[in-house]
Amino acid sequence: MSTITPLSPLASSKIQAAHYDRLAVVYVRQSHPQQVIRHQESTRLQYGLADRAQALGWAKPQVLVIDEDLGKSADSVAGRSGFQRLVTEVGLAHVGLILGLEISRLARSNRDWHHLLEVCALFGTLIGDVDGIYDPTDYNDRLLLGLKGAMSEAELHVLKQRMVAGKRAKAQRGELGMPVPMGYVRRPSGEVVKDPDEQAQGVMELIFEQFERVGAVHAVWRYLVQHQIRVPQRVRFGPSKGELVWRRPNRTTLSNVLHHPIYAGAYVYGRRPTDPKRKQPGRPSTGRLVAKPEECQVLLRDRLPAYISWEQFERNRRQLEANTQAQLGVIRYGPSRMSGLVVCGRCGFRMAAVYNNNGTGLRYSCSREMVDDGGAMCQSLAGKPLDAWMSELILQALEPAALEVSLDVAADLEAQRQRLHQHWDKRLERAAYEVDRASRSYLAVEPENRLVARTLEGQWEEALAAEHQLKADHRRFLAEQPATLSASEREAIRRLASDLPALWQADTTPAADRQAIIRQLVERVVVTVQGESEQVELDVHWIGGHHTQTQHIRPVARLDQLSYYPQLLARAAALHQEGLSRAAMAEALNAEGWRPAKRRATFTPDMARSLLVRQGLGSPRSRPRSVARQADEWTLPGLAYALEMPLPTLYSWLRKGHLKARRDPESLQWLIWADTDEQQRLRVLRQAPRVWNRPSPEAVLDD
Repeated sequence: MSTITPLSPLASSKIQAAHYDRLAVVYVRQSHPQQVIRHQESTRLQYGLADRAQALGWAKPQVLVIDEDLGKSADSVAGRSGFQRLVTEVGLAHVGLILGLEISRLARSNRDWHHLLEVCALFGTLIGDVDGIYDPTDYNDRLLLGLKGAMSEAELHVLKQRMVAGKRAKAQRGELGMPVPMGYVRRPSGEVVKDPDEQAQGVMELIFEQFERVGAVHAVWRYLVQHQIRVPQRVRFGPSKGELVWRRPNRTTLSNVLHHPIYAGAYVYGRRPTDPKRKQPGRPSTGRLVAKPEECQVLLRDRLPAYISWEQFERNRRQLEANTQAQLGVIRYGPSRMSGLVVCGRCGFRMAAVYNNNGTGLRYSCSREMVDDGGAMCQSLAGKPLDAWMSELILQALEPAALEVSLDVAADLEAQRQRLHQHWDKRLERAAYEVDRASRSYLAVEPENRLVARTLEGQWEEALAAEHQLKADHRRFLAEQPATLSASEREAIRRLASDLPALWQADTTPAADRQAIIRQLVERVVVTVQGESEQVELDVHWIGGHHTQTQHIRPVARLDQLSYYPQLLARAAALHQEGLSRAAMAEALNAEGWRPAKRRATFTPDMARSLLVRQGLGSPRSRPRSVARQADEWTLPGLAYALEMPLPTLYSWLRKGHLKARRDPESLQWLIWADTDEQQRLRVLRQAPRVWNRPSPEAVLDD
């Protein structure tokens, strides 16, 4: 039977024999890593509580020190593994006494504090600080512990409120120092200025100029990568703090640059608020949002040197918002020219561009109610006619500005090339400086000190090799893009501008460029199909508030969808009563301006016969049941059955030219030649994997 350690003179009467059978836990915590480094006396005092536990009667092996929470705040239990371990040990009845320098060491949150008190009261664990020993099961002690916990939480709140109010007051004067983004540096006096490096300033200006020209973050990034332009950044930490380094651009960095109001000369505070719902335990930097400039706590315009004007910054913001999916969406690399601009005239929802037939077919469909609510499709129409109608309107709008366009294009190309040449000059100047610096460092060392001389010699050789490679790249750049436009290039620009329709329809003009031009002129296009007929009403809303209302004819699938279908039948019957032949009827209908549903612009004798058959005024054309076939010739159904494949697939092969076929003039049936070898080739073609004709990312970049 174990002996009970007698109480020391310092022991409290609240400590019972059962408490000595369990551990005495010393909880050590500091609120911030800086406090661990700077306030070491407080840390030593907390570790010294282990000696007090021994003075109270606990043996040294029974004293447990928990210090996993050094450098962590006690405002929440999340991320505090030491506190969680303490509560677990108490819940397992392993702890007889908890010692802390003060109550605030354990918890700064009433929820966490009272949870610990409940567990301690349930398992008979005492709590001690520099003022004494407390029993959570005793009413007076429990009341005192509750007051101490409430004061601890209130103290944290007051401290935070006081510090935040001081920061906000300093920020309202524009004096609160914060890290500056690339393109800026902070002087020792605290003043924020542009980066003194001219090349760094030139790259930042180039980023804003390119976005003003192309209007998309991805396009700016692609331009920088294509021309091997790196972005400047100052090292913030470590032995190289303050040095300028050049890194590859990425879209996230470019997006942050375009969204930051500092580049428009504004001082902002509170731009990155924290959303508690998104914050992850143990990761203090998570949950941060990006507030709009007008939502920041402090916004002081014209306080800092600017790369762009505030008006240009606002234009960039509107363009970035317009590029999001919630608005028009970014420009897509597809054949659609009106993607994101077409609005349904019936329900008001945006119509989606839908591709079919292996990406060659285009339709604009309003299916929002069908997708969201399980209803019917609102309306749908072929996309190519709509794109053609809008192209005519766009070309009419651009025709008066053809000469101005040619001048602007020439000036824009020359300015862009001039900016690139300036950037190359700065890169060459920097490379020459690095070579000269490495040379001076090598020549300054003592020749006998070969340990240092060999390293400096290698750095000199690396600088020379980098300069040689840069000069070679510069020569290739000059060969591809001279500084000024040649006479032939200027003439080509004038010629293309004078013939805008040819330039618009040229195969070398990417669909993305057509989309970009249309978006510069058109706000939205409201499309309304009259029932299921061929009548389509367009209401074009131009940028600036003007409207253009037009009516067009779309192709439909069936004759009975035509709005003039009853009149067409009546006219065909009248011509039949006049005794005209089928060919004469077709010529009369065409001369009077009647049009069929689709595929053709004029009626044929067979189509005239069909109009009479629909009214019971004629009989369908009889076709011979037997077809005269040559050797190894098959009909479509017969060959499809022999190859064990669907008839529509075989017919699509026929239309695409994969089959050798002829059409019988009597029966109008297709006869396909296929001997044994040909049938085997078709079976192999049937089993081959399908290849979708979609543009590759490389092809898109080449455009």
